[in-house]
Order: sequence, then structure tokens, then C-alpha cells
Amino acid sequence: MSPPSDKPEDPLAAAFFRPVRAGNAFEETVERMLQAIRLGVAAPGTRLPAERDLAVRLGISRVTLREALRALQEAGFVESRRGRYGGTFVRAAPDPPPPPQPAADLAAELADVLTLRAVLEPGAAEQAAARALPPRARRHLRASLDDCATAAPADYRRRDSRLHLAIAEATGAASVTAAVADARTRLNALLDAIPLLPPNIDHSDHQHTAVITAILDGDPPAARAAMTEHLAGTAALLRGFLS
Repeated sequence: MSPPSDKPEDPLAAAFFRPVRAGNAFEETVERMLQAIRLGVAAPGTRLPAERDLAVRLGISRVTLREALRALQEAGFVESRRGRYGGTFVRAAPDPPPPPQPAADLAAELADVLTLRAVLEPGAAEQAAARALPPRARRHLRASLDDCATAAPADYRRRDSRLHLAIAEATGAASVTAAVADARTRLNALLDAIPLLPPNIDHSDHQHTAVITAILDGDPPAARAAMTEHLAGTAALLRGFLS
């Protein structure tokens, strides 16, 4: 096997291989890597920097980096090679799944849905935390959290949707629940076009717990902050795969 190219790194790489935020490190790493691959900064056949170097540059643990690279490998964007000239190499971009709508419409829909969620759902979590919830509502939130955390992959998005709707219901405002239901229906059409990544599921479960705990503890600022961080992780993956 011939050695990989040792061409100088594209100066643009520094814009992508820079520290990610800690809150959604896995999701933002996947997004950053997909952007670099799609924009040609990491061209097909290019060997990525060594794990140790790349983890330092991104400001993440090697465990998080390996999870991100494994997700990209399973999605067909990179491959691992062994031997003297081994490493992680960028593959030719795989054929994407059929988008839920034409590209121009998809970009507009993605931006619209992400903006709607960012405006709507942190406020819903904050409002739910500000209320004196009756025992039935508290039980419903805990049960929805448990159902989501124990869901099989095939059921995850359905139970995830039900958890977000339970939070909306806890606001006591039927119009908020209806708005979240509409946003979630549109979101799921977009989520169905990207892979379901186990590390993201684990991360989402922890974030769901933080949101529900803040609501049940009656801590509105913490509920808003936890939901905002949770939505940012999902947004990062959607932008990475669909933009």
C-alpha cells in the first residue's frame, strides 16, 4: 500500500478542527467533521490527524472522538485502515438518504423548525418548572422519562416525542402542547433522514434527566438551560447531516 499523502494541511482545517463546546461535545464533533468532509476541507482519501492530536485540537476526550468517528464510519463517511500507513481516512461521500423534500425547501424547513423549537421548548420547560405540579403530572413526567430511557432503538423517537409532549402538557396550556406537537411532527420528518446514533441517545437521556429533574425541583432557570442545551445537540446533528 502506498503511503498517504503528506500534503500540507488545508489552512481551512483550523476553522473546523477547533475546540467544540463541552455541553454537546459528541454531537458538535460529528457536525464539525461532516462539515469538513462535505466542504472538501477533508477530501476523499485524506488521512485525518492522529486521534491524540485531533482530540486535543477539538478539546474533547479520546473516548468522545472515537464515538464520533465510529458514527461517521457507520454512516459511510470515513474508514479505518490498519498497518504502517493506517489511520482514519475520509471516504467518498455516500449517497445520502432521500431528503424529505427538495434541497432548497429542506434548508428552509430545517432553519424554521430549529428556530421554532429554540423559541418554544425552553420556555415550556421553564413554565412547567414554575408551576406547582399536581401529583399526577409529576408521575407522568417521571414515567415518560423512564419510558424514553428504556426504549429500544426502534421505539426511541416515538417515546422521545412523548416525553417532550409531556413537558409541554405540564405547562397547563393546551396551545403550548399543540404547538410542540406540530413542531415535533415536523422535526421527526427531518430526524428520519439521519442515522440514529447510540452515543447521541445516551447523551439525550442524560439531558432529559436534567430537564425533568429541574422541572420537578421547581427550578425554572435550570429547566430552561437544560432544555436549551438538549435542543442544541439535536440541532448540531441535523445541520451536520442535512445542511
